[in-house]
Amino acid sequence: MFRSLFELGMPWWEFILRAVVVYVAVLVLVRLTGKRTVGQFTPFDLLLVVLLGTAVQNSLIGEDVSLLGGLILAATLMGLNWAVGWANARSDRLDRMIEGQPVVLARNGQVFRRVLRRENVSPADFERAKRKAGCEDDAQIALAMLETSGEITLLKCAE
Repeated sequence: MFRSLFELGMPWWEFILRAVVVYVAVLVLVRLTGKRTVGQFTPFDLLLVVLLGTAVQNSLIGEDVSLLGGLILAATLMGLNWAVGWANARSDRLDRMIEGQPVVLARNGQVFRRVLRRENVSPADFERAKRKAGCEDDAQIALAMLETSGEITLLKCAE
């Protein structure tokens, strides 16, 4: 009865290989979609994450339904996540590749509309960040940055 929980449907190393390939592919895709994808979740972003998990499930698990196979995958994915964090903390170049760099959205009262569009920052999101910083109009903005986390930070001009 319990034997099927631990019988793998493919060699153990294939689980690890599949996890590495899917992890790297999804990491690249998420990175290519920009900072806003991971920064501030909307209901659409949450839906994307759920569907993405479903989409890659078969790529990870193949035909295997064993408990042991799932545990190997979980350990591999957690290990990869730890290793990427470890490497990011030790390499500025890798950190820039994976995390990206902050982007200037506005400076000295001038809002860079092209940059907002390129970074997929909606006017509503930018206005929300202005309100949060206490800026009533663009002229009050000393500096607005889209952080690598997807958060918009705003520095208000001295009054």
